[in-house]
Amino acid sequence: MKKNLIVILGPTASGKTTLAVRLASEFAGEIISADSRQVFRGMDIGTGKDLAQYKTVEGDVTCHLIDILEPAAEFNVFEFQKRFYQTFECIRNRGNLPLLVGGTGLYLESVLAEYAMPHARPDPDLRQDLSSMSMAQLQNILVTMKTRLHNRTDLDDRERLIRKIEIERARQSMSGQPEERPVIHASVFGIEWDRAILRQRIAKRLKQRMEEGMIEEVRRLRLEGISWDRLDSFGLEYRYVAGYLQERMTKPEMMEKLQIAIGQFAKRQMTWFRRMEKKGIVIDWISGADYDSLRQKVSSVLR
Repeated sequence: MKKNLIVILGPTASGKTTLAVRLASEFAGEIISADSRQVFRGMDIGTGKDLAQYKTVEGDVTCHLIDILEPAAEFNVFEFQKRFYQTFECIRNRGNLPLLVGGTGLYLESVLAEYAMPHARPDPDLRQDLSSMSMAQLQNILVTMKTRLHNRTDLDDRERLIRKIEIERARQSMSGQPEERPVIHASVFGIEWDRAILRQRIAKRLKQRMEEGMIEEVRRLRLEGISWDRLDSFGLEYRYVAGYLQERMTKPEMMEKLQIAIGQFAKRQMTWFRRMEKKGIVIDWISGADYDSLRQKVSSVLR
């Protein structure tokens, strides 16, 4: 069956964007970002947007779900999935090829596994009932409703915790047929590197980001009113640079800890992708930056 969606996934620093832009340029494609942080404006260096990469000699490659919200706004898998379907249909209606590109496993899986995601409106009565409960009681309710949590920060913030309970309650009470969605026929390609080489790529990219002004970016976000807690919730570069700016660690300590944290994050990403395979999602793995192999495989599934 001819495919109508190409997915390019891989761990951080694997070069997904570079390969995807070349594909989009060659196959009349448009890129849909599957990155939980690139949706936020002003968070450019730490999220690795690399917007200059979308400019090619053949012309600019269109990218979607990047720079659509302010950093203080909330964004979750429900919002991502909804916006993905809308964008997918618009791209198809233009006669172009959608390419879903990123490393946020939950977002990718929500599309590939067709998660049933309810629209949970704020429930004043439920919120009133929950308002008098302690954090421990709220945490227990959510864990009882949903034993496997994708984002541990939902347990640490009272507002997010109550909202998560609200969403999970709506999901469990769903009845009837799910809303109509476009039919997706995807081919999924993963970019993998030898672990030692990936560590080198991570170290090189971290050094480059610092030279480009990563610390200044976090300082600016703080001056614009983004709280330390919010910066911490973005993880990785934003968490550790925020710690440095609060003088909780020296710059060398920050660099060392951050590099280790990014390596651990890449490992968790690969674990998620392997679990997706166990669930039946077929991923065709491409070695490193082998564009010719990727191009050939994509060409074959689009015939």
